[in-house]
Amino acid sequence: MSTKPWLSIRPHRLPLSFRIDRRTPIVLAALALMALLSLVFNVSQGDYPVPPLEVAKTILGMPGSSDYAFVVHTLRLPRALVALLVGMGLAVAGAILQGITRNPLAAPEIIGINSGASLVAVAMIVLLPGISTAWLPLAAFAGGLGAAIAIYLLAWNQGSSPIRLILVGIGLTALTTALTNLMVTFGEINAVSQALVWLTGSVYGRSWEHLWPLLSWLLVFLPLTLVLARDLDALHLGDSLAQGLGSRVEWTRSLLLLCAVALAGASVATAGTVGFVGLMAPHLARQLVGPSHAGLLPTAALMGACIVELADLVGRLLFAPIELPCGVITAVVGAPYFLWLLYRSGR
Repeated sequence: MSTKPWLSIRPHRLPLSFRIDRRTPIVLAALALMALLSLVFNVSQGDYPVPPLEVAKTILGMPGSSDYAFVVHTLRLPRALVALLVGMGLAVAGAILQGITRNPLAAPEIIGINSGASLVAVAMIVLLPGISTAWLPLAAFAGGLGAAIAIYLLAWNQGSSPIRLILVGIGLTALTTALTNLMVTFGEINAVSQALVWLTGSVYGRSWEHLWPLLSWLLVFLPLTLVLARDLDALHLGDSLAQGLGSRVEWTRSLLLLCAVALAGASVATAGTVGFVGLMAPHLARQLVGPSHAGLLPTAALMGACIVELADLVGRLLFAPIELPCGVITAVVGAPYFLWLLYRSGR
């Protein structure tokens, strides 16, 4: 039996190869099962309880499940699927940012991408209340992209230093948050109420109309990020070593930053600012499968899906019938986790 700690994967017909930890397939299978069970149990809970087995039968379209079809397919399943996808998008965006900045404390909500996306989305809600919600993902992407470009340009000094990216991002976060609060203060009361609920981070009331745009963004940028996993490994080693390995550092960093912006922007547009998922999920995944991004990225995606799904479930059950937004739950857990990471990195 081989004692090598790595597995090499070379897909046929594709000029790609991946090296992953031997634990990765088992971890991915366990996390996928956890995400699936969380989704089924989340769908089963509510004012009209549905047995988990009946939920599974209804989703699979098995005979005898028509009694619960409306509750499952129309009212609950889209919300649960949105929670999974939002967790995936935020987690992978966080893993990308931690890789390109070489900083374990980097995350979309910390370096300004989420706040830029939130600013434009809130402006759209407050200033254009009659516009379709289908435009929110594009608006949030534009805001996140604008924030990322501003961070990149302001941090440029004969190259984009990872430390400057983080420092400029923190400053830009403060500015965009202040502008968001200004619009909330002076906006029309009904639009402001909608914006405030959205800012807390929630998948309440999400339907198939919200799911399909988010899914389309993830289907494009998640595979692209996985293709760039080896380049992300090289960047994580440092710019000089990455150049020595043949990587086009600035081009690769820009493309990865675009992927992070797209994933975070689409997730924020769909569910609001669900905080700390992009910080926690990559760290937890790294402890399970190591630092290689070929295994880390899919593991972080499933870990983020589990976190948001479980946060939504806890928010629904903790003070039922009152629902807490999943963003409140992730913040309650994520803020102490962030402080612990800060303390550990300081030591």
